Amino acid sequence: MHSAIPRPGGPAVVGYDGSAAARRAVRESALLLAHRAALVVVVVREAGAAFEAIALRALDPPAAPIDVGAALVVEDALHEGARRLARQGAALAREAGVQAEALAVAQEGTVAETLIRLARHRAAVALVLGAHGHGTLRELTLGSTTREALHRAPCPVVVVGATG
Repeated sequence: MHSAIPRPGGPAVVGYDGSAAARRAVRESALLLAHRAALVVVVVREAGAAFEAIALRALDPPAAPIDVGAALVVEDALHEGARRLARQGAALAREAGVQAEALAVAQEGTVAETLIRLARHRAAVALVLGAHGHGTLRELTLGSTTREALHRAPCPVVVVGATG
């Protein structure tokens, strides 16, 4: 029986942080979706992290003035680092023969919420995440990002382990 639910037709959104699990997620999703969809390799960065670090430092005695100019320079560097990491992930996908776009986005809410919002916006065919081992029951536990994506994503979620 065929479902009446419309199928998404966009790319696969791949969460990427440069880890072994994320690199494998890019390679495996490229193989899985090679003739079906392009990939959007996404690095989610914590926006405002430099300002938070400076504000916290200013709370320690003696109170120091907050150097907004320095925080802006650090924010720009963090954003460029995220863009560079996304380009590396997209290059992995292209090496596997798939069209790929690199995208660095500022975190809005949790990482999962940010990726889910992007998957919805792009009408993604899938959301792909690399699974990191958590605790001694590595095979049975999932991180909060993966758990949230599995419960809330508007498309299928593919979870890829670091080894296989």
